[in-house]
Amino acid sequence: MPRSPRIRAVKSAKLLTPKVARPKRVTSNSAKPTRAKPKPATRKSVPQSKLPIELYYWPTPNGWKISIMLEECGLPYVVRPVDISKGEQFSPQFLAISPNDRMPAILDPNGPGGRPISVFESGAILQYLGRKTGQFYPRDERARVAVDEWLFWQMGGLGPMAGQANHFRRYAPEKIAYAIDRYTNEVNRLFGVMNTRLATREFLAGRYSIADMACVGWVRLAERMGQELAQFPHLKR
Repeated sequence: MPRSPRIRAVKSAKLLTPKVARPKRVTSNSAKPTRAKPKPATRKSVPQSKLPIELYYWPTPNGWKISIMLEECGLPYVVRPVDISKGEQFSPQFLAISPNDRMPAILDPNGPGGRPISVFESGAILQYLGRKTGQFYPRDERARVAVDEWLFWQMGGLGPMAGQANHFRRYAPEKIAYAIDRYTNEVNRLFGVMNTRLATREFLAGRYSIADMACVGWVRLAERMGQELAQFPHLKR
């Protein structure tokens, strides 16, 4: 499966140093010398087309999906941390971008028609970035259908089931054996589906795509969900 993401910082615009004029003297004996007022500092304007994408992010498998895609596409971006342990996902500012109070989300200042656009839901973001860049999301309809199948498989199955397994195994205030067994076993089944799929191919849907990016973070956390990657050699590779 693909490697984990690397977060790249984007430098903000620098402030220009104000220029101060030299004092002027007048020849009259009665007049006092005057000094010109310094010009105020001005911020260098950055063309909207060169502004970075804002990634509202926290380091989870869902957040990793988008940072991987941005890195792979070579798109400039800045990270806006959303600390879910402190409830920052419920702030009015974030809810205006992601009404379901879930990260990740992005704000692209150079969206369709050159106008800003915000996108929430990790699968929708991956598809949007794939269309925007023409990378890792094929234009051929048959190939795109294959990618969509595995992307939605992750969104509707692997992600939710793995999240529940992680919750009941690690964070639930009381241990509920039925819930732990149910979700641990379902993750095991889903890992088996991926392992079988990858036995005869390098990636889930033809070439390396957003489908692989969507799944890799959950595979990295296999141990947290009660899974032994040694049982899934094609995932482990």
